[in-house]
Amino acid sequence: MALGAFRRNGITALGLALGIAAGRIGYPAAALTRLMLAGLRQPLWRSPVTLGLEAEDVVFGASDGVILRGWFLHRAGDTGQPAPAIVFAHGWPWNRLGNRAGQTLLPDRDVDFLNLAQALGQAGFHTLLFDLRNHGQSDSAMPVTFGVHEARDFIGAVSWLRRRRDVDSARIGAIGFSMGANTLIYGIPRSQPIRAAVAVQPTTPTVFAPRLTQSIIGPAGPAMVQLAEPLYRALGGPPLAQIDLVRAAEHLRETKMLYVQGSGDQWGTVADVQAIAWATPNALPLVIHPSTERFGGYLYADEHRERVVSFFEEHLR
Repeated sequence: MALGAFRRNGITALGLALGIAAGRIGYPAAALTRLMLAGLRQPLWRSPVTLGLEAEDVVFGASDGVILRGWFLHRAGDTGQPAPAIVFAHGWPWNRLGNRAGQTLLPDRDVDFLNLAQALGQAGFHTLLFDLRNHGQSDSAMPVTFGVHEARDFIGAVSWLRRRRDVDSARIGAIGFSMGANTLIYGIPRSQPIRAAVAVQPTTPTVFAPRLTQSIIGPAGPAMVQLAEPLYRALGGPPLAQIDLVRAAEHLRETKMLYVQGSGDQWGTVADVQAIAWATPNALPLVIHPSTERFGGYLYADEHRERVVSFFEEHLR
C-alpha cells in the first residue's frame, strides 16, 4: 500500500476511534479528522472563461518543492508590459476558486473568487489563483498546517511571479481567506517586498479547532482535538499551541495590512483577529463585517469588491 493511502486510511481509522471514544457517532469525527489533517480535493466548478478572463494554466513549485497548480489571469488590455499582480490564497478546505457549498459536513456557503479577480483585472492587476498543497489539483504534503507550511506555497507563488516579464516584481500584493490569511501572515515576511495584503478572517488554531469541533461533534469535540494532536505531530505538523499568529504578525513590517473579521463568526473571534491586527506594525483599523456565521465574514471581499480594489490601487500604484 502506498504511503499516502496508508496515512489516509490511518487518519480515517483514528477519527472513528476518537468518535467512539468520545461516545459520539463515529462518522462525523472520522470525516472531520481526515479533513483537518489531509485537506480536500474540491473539483473546479467554474472557468475564468465564463467571465471573459484570459487565463493561463500554470504549474510551479513551493519553496520546499511541492508542485502547485493554478491560473494566471491577465489584466484587462494586457500589453505584456510589467504590471502589478495580486496573489490569492484560499481557505481550508477550498481550492483556487474559493469554496463550493455542500462538499463537506461543515455548514458552509459558496465563496467565489472570480468576480473579485475580474474587478482587479479591470483595474489593471494581474491575479494568480492557485491551489494550496493538499487541496484542489496541487500535490499532497500532509498534514494541513493552517498556514505554517502553506506559507511555502505562497513563497513559491511570489518567486514564480517575479520571474515573469509581464509582472512588476516590486508591486505584488495578496489576499487570503482563513487558512490563506494565515498563510500570508507566515509567508509575507519571507517574500518581501509585498506592499499590501488583505487578510480575511485569519484565525489562531487553538481558538478555531475547539470551537469548530464542538459545533460539529458536540461537547466532546475539543477533547478530540487533544487526542488527535499526537498523530498530527507525527505526520510533521507543528504543535497547535506554537501556531501563534500574533507573534508571526510582528514580522509584517513594511506591508500595509487590512484585516477583516465577521461579527458573528461561530468558529473564530473578533478578539483573536484584533490581537493579530494590533501586533501588525503597518495595519489599518480592523474591519468588522456584520455576519451571523463564519461564511458571512468571507463574503466581505466579494460584496465590497470596490473597497478591495481601492485598497490595492492606493498601495500598489
